[in-house]
Amino acid sequence: MSAPGDPEVVAAPTEADRDAILAPLVAHNETMVGPTERHTVAIVLRDTDGTIIGGLWGTTGFRWLFVQYLAVPPALKGQGRGRALMLAAEEQARRFGCIGVWLDTFSFQARGFYEKLGYHVVGRINDFPPGETRFFLNKRID
Repeated sequence: MSAPGDPEVVAAPTEADRDAILAPLVAHNETMVGPTERHTVAIVLRDTDGTIIGGLWGTTGFRWLFVQYLAVPPALKGQGRGRALMLAAEEQARRFGCIGVWLDTFSFQARGFYEKLGYHVVGRINDFPPGETRFFLNKRID
Protein backbone atom coordinates (compact mmCIF):
# COMPACT_ATOMS: atom_id res chain seq x y z
CA MET A 1 0.00 0.00 0.00
CA SER A 2 1.34 3.42 -0.89
CA ALA A 3 1.67 6.33 1.49
CA PRO A 4 0.15 9.78 0.83
CA GLY A 5 2.39 11.67 -1.58
CA ASP A 6 3.85 8.52 -3.20
CA PRO A 7 3.77 8.55 -7.03
CA GLU A 8 0.95 6.54 -8.62
CA VAL A 9 0.58 5.82 -12.33
CA VAL A 10 -3.00 6.51 -13.49
CA ALA A 11 -4.00 3.91 -16.05
CA ALA A 12 -6.80 5.93 -17.67
CA PRO A 13 -6.23 9.62 -16.86
CA THR A 14 -9.15 12.03 -17.12
CA GLU A 15 -9.43 15.78 -17.60
CA ALA A 16 -10.21 15.99 -13.87
CA ASP A 17 -6.86 14.27 -13.15
CA ARG A 18 -5.12 16.77 -15.44
CA ASP A 19 -6.81 19.70 -13.72
CA ALA A 20 -5.85 18.36 -10.28
CA ILE A 21 -2.22 17.93 -11.36
CA LEU A 22 -2.13 21.46 -12.78
CA ALA A 23 -3.73 23.16 -9.76
CA PRO A 24 -0.56 23.51 -7.65
CA LEU A 25 1.49 24.59 -10.68
CA VAL A 26 -1.06 27.25 -11.62
CA ALA A 27 -1.16 28.46 -8.02
CA HIS A 28 2.64 28.73 -7.92
CA ASN A 29 2.82 30.54 -11.27
CA GLU A 30 0.17 33.01 -10.17
CA THR A 31 2.06 33.80 -6.96
CA MET A 32 5.16 34.52 -9.05
CA VAL A 33 3.73 36.58 -11.93
CA GLY A 34 0.04 37.07 -11.17
CA PRO A 35 -3.00 35.48 -12.75
CA THR A 36 -3.32 35.27 -16.51
CA GLU A 37 -6.29 35.38 -18.81
CA ARG A 38 -6.61 32.28 -20.94
CA HIS A 39 -8.48 32.12 -24.20
CA THR A 40 -8.90 29.40 -26.78
CA VAL A 41 -8.30 30.43 -30.39
CA ALA A 42 -9.93 28.28 -33.07
CA ILE A 43 -9.92 29.28 -36.74
CA VAL A 44 -11.31 26.72 -39.16
CA LEU A 45 -11.21 25.83 -42.84
CA ARG A 46 -14.43 24.33 -44.20
CA ASP A 47 -15.32 22.47 -47.36
CA THR A 48 -18.34 23.34 -49.51
CA ASP A 49 -20.59 21.27 -47.23
CA GLY A 50 -19.47 23.21 -44.18
CA THR A 51 -17.40 20.36 -42.75
CA ILE A 52 -14.23 21.42 -40.94
CA ILE A 53 -11.27 20.15 -42.97
CA GLY A 54 -8.43 21.96 -41.21
CA GLY A 55 -7.52 25.07 -39.31
CA LEU A 56 -5.65 26.40 -36.33
CA TRP A 57 -6.05 25.69 -32.61
CA GLY A 58 -4.28 27.61 -29.88
CA THR A 59 -4.47 28.99 -26.37
CA THR A 60 -3.37 32.25 -24.81
CA GLY A 61 -1.62 32.61 -21.48
CA PHE A 62 0.78 35.12 -19.97
CA ARG A 63 0.09 37.37 -22.97
CA TRP A 64 1.39 34.86 -25.51
CA LEU A 65 -0.56 32.73 -27.96
CA PHE A 66 0.60 29.13 -28.27
CA VAL A 67 -0.37 27.66 -31.66
CA GLN A 68 -0.87 24.03 -30.79
CA TYR A 69 -2.15 22.81 -34.15
CA LEU A 70 -2.09 24.14 -37.70
CA ALA A 71 -3.52 21.83 -40.34
CA VAL A 72 -4.09 22.58 -44.01
CA PRO A 73 -5.36 19.69 -46.16
CA PRO A 74 -3.04 18.70 -49.02
CA ALA A 75 -5.51 19.91 -51.67
CA LEU A 76 -5.35 23.46 -50.24
CA LYS A 77 -1.60 23.72 -49.66
CA GLY A 78 0.24 26.39 -51.61
CA GLN A 79 -2.85 28.59 -51.86
CA GLY A 80 -2.14 30.90 -48.93
CA ARG A 81 -4.50 29.19 -46.48
CA GLY A 82 -1.78 28.52 -43.87
CA ARG A 83 -0.60 32.10 -44.08
CA ALA A 84 -4.18 33.36 -43.73
CA LEU A 85 -4.68 31.15 -40.67
CA MET A 86 -1.51 32.43 -39.02
CA LEU A 87 -2.34 36.07 -39.76
CA ALA A 88 -5.85 35.58 -38.36
CA ALA A 89 -4.34 33.96 -35.25
CA GLU A 90 -1.95 36.87 -34.78
CA GLU A 91 -4.88 39.26 -35.03
CA GLN A 92 -6.79 37.27 -32.41
CA ALA A 93 -3.71 37.30 -30.21
CA ARG A 94 -3.51 41.09 -30.47
CA ARG A 95 -7.21 41.32 -29.66
CA PHE A 96 -6.54 39.36 -26.46
CA GLY A 97 -3.61 41.65 -25.58
CA CYS A 98 -0.86 39.19 -26.45
CA ILE A 99 2.69 40.35 -27.12
CA GLY A 100 3.76 37.30 -29.13
CA VAL A 101 3.03 33.93 -30.64
CA TRP A 102 4.96 30.71 -30.14
CA LEU A 103 4.71 27.25 -31.64
CA ASP A 104 6.63 24.12 -32.44
CA THR A 105 7.15 22.18 -35.65
CA PHE A 106 9.19 19.23 -36.86
CA SER A 107 11.98 19.22 -39.45
CA PHE A 108 9.63 17.34 -41.81
CA GLN A 109 6.87 19.93 -41.39
CA ALA A 110 6.84 23.70 -41.82
CA ARG A 111 9.85 25.45 -40.29
CA GLY A 112 10.54 27.47 -43.46
CA PHE A 113 6.87 28.46 -43.72
CA TYR A 114 6.94 29.98 -40.24
CA GLU A 115 10.28 31.68 -40.81
CA LYS A 116 8.85 33.39 -43.93
CA LEU A 117 6.14 34.79 -41.64
CA GLY A 118 8.77 36.30 -39.33
CA TYR A 119 9.08 33.54 -36.74
CA HIS A 120 12.50 32.75 -35.27
CA VAL A 121 13.86 29.47 -33.96
CA VAL A 122 14.40 29.79 -30.21
CA GLY A 123 15.06 26.14 -29.43
CA ARG A 124 15.35 22.64 -30.80
CA ILE A 125 15.38 19.02 -29.71
CA ASN A 126 17.44 16.75 -31.94
CA ASP A 127 16.26 13.17 -32.63
CA PHE A 128 12.64 14.03 -31.78
CA PRO A 129 11.50 11.81 -33.44
CA PRO A 130 14.71 9.86 -34.08
CA GLY A 131 16.45 11.20 -37.18
CA GLU A 132 14.41 14.43 -37.13
CA THR A 133 14.37 17.66 -35.12
CA ARG A 134 11.61 19.45 -33.24
CA PHE A 135 11.90 23.24 -33.49
CA PHE A 136 10.39 25.88 -31.22
CA LEU A 137 9.72 29.28 -32.78
CA ASN A 138 8.31 32.60 -31.68
CA LYS A 139 7.41 36.02 -33.00
CA ARG A 140 6.77 39.27 -31.18
CA ILE A 141 3.59 40.99 -32.35
CA ASP A 142 3.50 44.00 -30.03
